[in-house]
Amino acid sequence: MTSVNRAAPSLWWSWGAPIVFILLWSSGFSFGKIGLQYAEPLTLLSLRYACVVIALLPVQYALRLRWPASRREWLNISVVGLLIQFVYFSFSYVGMKQGVSAGTVALIVSLQPILVGICAPYLTDERQSWLQWVGLALGLAGALIVILSGSSLQTGTWTGLVLVVISLFALTGGVLYERTKSAGIAGPHPVTTNIIQCAIGLIFCVPLALFMETNRVDLTWQFGGALAYLVFCNSIITISLLLAMVRRQQAAR
Repeated sequence: MTSVNRAAPSLWWSWGAPIVFILLWSSGFSFGKIGLQYAEPLTLLSLRYACVVIALLPVQYALRLRWPASRREWLNISVVGLLIQFVYFSFSYVGMKQGVSAGTVALIVSLQPILVGICAPYLTDERQSWLQWVGLALGLAGALIVILSGSSLQTGTWTGLVLVVISLFALTGGVLYERTKSAGIAGPHPVTTNIIQCAIGLIFCVPLALFMETNRVDLTWQFGGALAYLVFCNSIITISLLLAMVRRQQAAR
């Protein structure tokens, strides 16, 4: 394995990437809420992960990207996949199904970069510069504007709200785990990592969906559009961006 370049972050990684990430990430809940009108949470996630794996495997093969080289790499990628793709997404989706609005979920989850920025110095000895905190604040402000202007804030049931809060900590834990385990290491390409982590999500979601849900899907154009956004914008673009930012040691984004 080779060392990661520790050069100072560019303006894109300090400002642009966090803003784009938070906006794309938070808007995914609106499309998730649409999808949940036509499919149950774990069924929707199973379809989403299957589509991501199918879409990215040809890319991985065409670019001849390497798979993890050791058991430790497989383990680290799988743990992050479990925390983010399974715990985070399944808990937040079930929370939305329990009546928590997409705006409320997005608002809660938008706190993740702040939590990571607070916790990262204690785990990674990384201190955020004022420029990085400004980038985070702008990203959060942009997300708040989109969320508050486009949807009502409803908490639904207490169970749903607790599940969403747990999902926030799962996402934060996944980012911090990825950050601490990938420090100074050039791991597999984000495409490869995304394939493995979505496969982990698929492995855990499918049995639970078969056991706990009816697996009925109403195939409408609204469902197709929501699923397409979740696959390409929320899973492929946003997750790859998150992995890239974390590996550039921008743990708070």
